[in-house]
Amino acid sequence: MNQLSDTAAFSPLYKEVKRRLTGSIAAGEWRPGEALPSETRLAQGFNVSIGTLRKAIDELVAERIVVRHQGRGTFVATHSANRLLFHFFHIVPRGGDKQYPDTATLAFRRGRAEPAEAAKLQLAPGDPVLRVRNLLSLGGRPVILDDLVLPQRLFQDLSEKILTARDNTIYHLYQTRYGINVLRTSERLSATLADAQTAKLLGLKKGAPLLEIKRIAYTYHSAPVELRRSLVDTTGHEYFSDIGK
Repeated sequence: MNQLSDTAAFSPLYKEVKRRLTGSIAAGEWRPGEALPSETRLAQGFNVSIGTLRKAIDELVAERIVVRHQGRGTFVATHSANRLLFHFFHIVPRGGDKQYPDTATLAFRRGRAEPAEAAKLQLAPGDPVLRVRNLLSLGGRPVILDDLVLPQRLFQDLSEKILTARDNTIYHLYQTRYGINVLRTSERLSATLADAQTAKLLGLKKGAPLLEIKRIAYTYHSAPVELRRSLVDTTGHEYFSDIGK
């Protein structure tokens, strides 16, 4: 950890501290679940005041890059089932509480990025990608059909066996095996109709109304790492997001 350079003069000092801390976390200086050095030690290392350091940490906490535990310190955030449920999974039973979905992988294959996919993932058209189809069930019935597109260069050895053998969430797998921490997502919602294949998988009639969610997942420095298209049966479920959670 080096002291701040003159580049800090071009932005608020705490922003430069935040940038340096983010870079260190992204580079693996502190692993997921590992505690950061004390605020006093960090402030001394950056040659800044405790107040400046805390302002930088506050922003990292707000962006869910790190978490504070009272009396224990500040830790690099980890992807657990609870984190997925409350920050990234937004489908709930109508009038009910969130439930963790059961996931079945229906397809896993390698392909090439189409132009629109490449633009969103910051790839060149035709670059290698991985395509995954998952069926998510809630309360024992299929509710969501997910199609994922992943840049192959970020997930070099990912296979269907590795994917299905995971004992935690898919974002936890990204983080622990590939060092990719999903920090935020951007989603667009629209209405669509079920085609014959989707209807069969979700136990619906062809042409049944569905909620379509198009998601881009981002890691450090707003780098995109996943495209996801979700088709949701809203007969007994709805989209719910509480940003304050």
